[in-house]
Order: sequence, then C-alpha cells, then structure tokens
Amino acid sequence: MDNMRMLQLKSIYTAPYMQLATNLIGKARFAGGNMFRHQIDTMGILIDYGYIDSVLLKASCVHDVIEDIPGFDSELIRNADEEGEQVLALVTEVTKRPGQLKSDYLRGIIDHGSHRAKVLKCADRISNMISLGFVTSCEFIERYCDETEMFIFPIALEVDYNMYLELINLVMSRRQYLEDSGYYDRKKSED
Repeated sequence: MDNMRMLQLKSIYTAPYMQLATNLIGKARFAGGNMFRHQIDTMGILIDYGYIDSVLLKASCVHDVIEDIPGFDSELIRNADEEGEQVLALVTEVTKRPGQLKSDYLRGIIDHGSHRAKVLKCADRISNMISLGFVTSCEFIERYCDETEMFIFPIALEVDYNMYLELINLVMSRRQYLEDSGYYDRKKSED
C-alpha cells in the first residue's frame, strides 16, 4: 500500500459505525457466524480492492443494520459523525425495503444506484459468496449463484472489473460444488 493511501486510511475513523454494527452480533447468518462479522468482512474486501472512500467504508460497517435490526433508529447513523448523513443515504440506498422483491431491489441498484452503492453491493456479494462455502443447501447455493449472475455481474462489470472476476470465480467454484455433489444430476432426474 502506498504512503498516500495509508495516510488517507489513517484519517478515517470507523469506530462509531463499528459500535453501531455490534448490534448485529446476535444476528446469525445462514452460513454460520453473525452479521457483525459480515459487516467487517465487507469493509475488508473494499480495502483489499483499494477503496479508501470514508463514506463507503463507514457505510460498509453498518450496511445491514436497518434491514436486519427491527426498529433500528437510523438517526444513530446520521449522528455518528460529520459524514453520518452521507453514510445513512448510502446505507438506505443498499437496503431492501420490507416486502420488496429481491429482484426488484437488485434491479433498482442496477438502474438507479450510485457508484458507491454499486461498489458496496459488489463487496457485500463477494463476502456472501465466500460464505456460501459453508452452506449445504444446494437449492440455496444455486439460487444465490443465479441471482449473482443475473444481477450482480452487470453491476460489478460496470464498477470494478477485478471484483467482477472474483465474483465469476466464486460462482464457478460454487457451481462446481453443485456438480460434484450430484445436485444437477438429481435435479435432472426429478424433471
């Protein structure tokens, strides 16, 4: 990492957002672990790809709190620091509304999402795809791969080609797991 980027990262204070994210510690994930760790993983992926946008990194720490904590007071994000308003706007942009179809939500990000929202969604999906390695429901894995190909690939291709390549590799590895497990053969014989 070059000195300029290191200095920029050094000036970003994510502690207030990490503290808000600790509300997700008790929220289990289908793949194991908890939602707090997923927030931190997502931030790590962004840093790994060289993103040092303070609003983006702060939003990554809390990108699921509104969606996954019933009754969460979004004012806590708005008042976390001087960038809270921008962070809240980004978190709101990547939050699926109650009752909204996942396909409509993802289509909305493709069609109307800001650059930051698209980058955050890609990092979020990379974290989720990595977690699929611990999921044993073949139907869930297949649905998630299909969704990634249909909705996330176009986003990644638009905003970060290297994320796109990683997502392709993750989908390929999960589809290989489905093939090796005999899932596709079983599915074919049921049709």
